[in-house]
Amino acid sequence: MHGNDEHNGVSRASAEEAVRTLLRWAGEDPAREGLIETPKRVVKAYGDWFSGYAEDPETYLARTFEEVAGYDELIVLRDIAFESHCEHHMAPIIGRAHVGYLPNGRVVGISKLARVVDAYARRFQVQEKLTAQIADCIERVLEPRGVAVVVDAQHQCMTTRGVHKRGVSMITSTMRGAFRDNPSTRLEFLRFIDIDGSKRT
Repeated sequence: MHGNDEHNGVSRASAEEAVRTLLRWAGEDPAREGLIETPKRVVKAYGDWFSGYAEDPETYLARTFEEVAGYDELIVLRDIAFESHCEHHMAPIIGRAHVGYLPNGRVVGISKLARVVDAYARRFQVQEKLTAQIADCIERVLEPRGVAVVVDAQHQCMTTRGVHKRGVSMITSTMRGAFRDNPSTRLEFLRFIDIDGSKRT
């Protein structure tokens, strides 16, 4: 976004004025030297933080590879760092996602799984929905024999306001197909991601 152009039907000038309004509401003077450029910076930051609304995560999974020498075992990408924002308080959610799937003849470049996570994370979210959206996308496009997603995140709406409980993380998971139906497949995935870090060196 540049100049006074519109984004989703809202002009940059209107967005910047909204930031000034919040600054005044908080007790600040938006005309103060240190805050003069703040509305522009905040609007620019929002363009980055919420860029996921302009992305179609399914396109990242469109290019697949079938020449994998018959490989049909578990594929896991763990520790995908992400930043999102809580849709209730607009506060940051910072965490890691772990994604696994059992291919059904097609695999996708591993960076594409991380892009899917980012595309959904860069929206206003609740963690449960984020977890399900990642799994739904992979299941819909790749049609694997199973997909598993675990998200481990800290919510700043809980650590910096309200109950002020620091060091608390929330874990959500969804298991589809073979991961739901086969306990040994599910256990293998959970061992791979080792979310407590007890086996990592």
